Amino acid sequence: MEEFHKVRRLPPYVFEQVNRLKASARSRGADIVDLGMGNPDLPTPKAIVDKLCEVVRDPRTHRYSSSRGIPGLRRAQANYYARRFGVKLNPDTQVVATLGSKEGFANMAQAITAPGDVILCPNPTYPIHAFGFIMSGGVIRSLQVEPNDGFIPALERGVRHSIPKPLALILNYPSNPTALVASLDFYKDVVAFAKKNDIIILSDLAYSEIYFDGNPPPSVLQVPGAMDVCVEFTSMSKTFSMPGWRMGFAVGNERLISALTRVKSYLDYGAFTPIQVAAAHALNGDGADIAEVRDIYHKRRDVMVDAFGRAGWTIPAPAASMFAWAPIPEPFRHLGSLEFSKLLIEHADVAVAPGVGFGEHGDDFVRVALVENEHRIRQAARNIKRFLSTSAKQPNNVVPLSAHR
Repeated sequence: MEEFHKVRRLPPYVFEQVNRLKASARSRGADIVDLGMGNPDLPTPKAIVDKLCEVVRDPRTHRYSSSRGIPGLRRAQANYYARRFGVKLNPDTQVVATLGSKEGFANMAQAITAPGDVILCPNPTYPIHAFGFIMSGGVIRSLQVEPNDGFIPALERGVRHSIPKPLALILNYPSNPTALVASLDFYKDVVAFAKKNDIIILSDLAYSEIYFDGNPPPSVLQVPGAMDVCVEFTSMSKTFSMPGWRMGFAVGNERLISALTRVKSYLDYGAFTPIQVAAAHALNGDGADIAEVRDIYHKRRDVMVDAFGRAGWTIPAPAASMFAWAPIPEPFRHLGSLEFSKLLIEHADVAVAPGVGFGEHGDDFVRVALVENEHRIRQAARNIKRFLSTSAKQPNNVVPLSAHR
């Protein structure tokens, strides 16, 4: 039977191939150190859980909630932006709660995209940044570029060679998967370009609080005039170890927030009210929970870089996010990221995310998530050291076991 139109537009989900191998290995009794999916292993802070339990006992909170977020939650997010970035937001018109930043991006794409609209999108990038628009009928023009002096020239080429003129530009710094961080000066240049060319900026700032070496990552909305063209998406999943709670936000330009709010009103009734109340409680906290999460990821990063380096795999230390963007060791680079990821599962009992899953320009890398404790990260390094020492001398003879099945 022929696939439906929107399904046909989506490529095979490469992560599923790794997930199947991982499940198969575990079924055989293998102890897989899973550094693949960015699924935080840390528990949600007790005070947030306690607030949820307190509120859920009130039967009035069991009814339908508000799609755009209860007023107290939107005020809490606006206050967070004021404290953290010095950005003033109207909680009634410039803030909407989303079911995670992923849902927010997908529904924004639904709200603003007409068939054939061109979207400028970094490559590699988090899949929803591109495929949310592809599913909405948009066309992606990939930018293989970092947040440096080459970014604006790449934007100029993208505009010059796009028909019709691009509708929007995706930003994601700190980046998933590359962990690159953007400066405020970079954002100033991009905002000026977007305003000159009448392009919407959609910024994914999900990792704003997971940073290690230097100043906190800025928001694009700190740039004067950015509110005219920008919407920014944040998430509580990583910042507060709340991935399963599905709570995020979109903030910024009133017209764009209004469009997103209207689309959402047809699709959902918002998160469960006790979750929204607990999320507001977290945002109104003193920041100690955020600092503790950041410190744990910082220690894991340092252990990973050191242990993997000693194992023979040099990985640049990420400045932010909960990921390392790791170049495939040279003897295996010709295999590509998917085949190398399969090798690590089958010969080292370690799972990582193949870089090609984030775009074709990521195929020389794998993403390593800091979602296991320090002991398990060292265990992964020992397994990788054994694998590299026995196979690096003749990598052409090492193939995934799945290739024989």
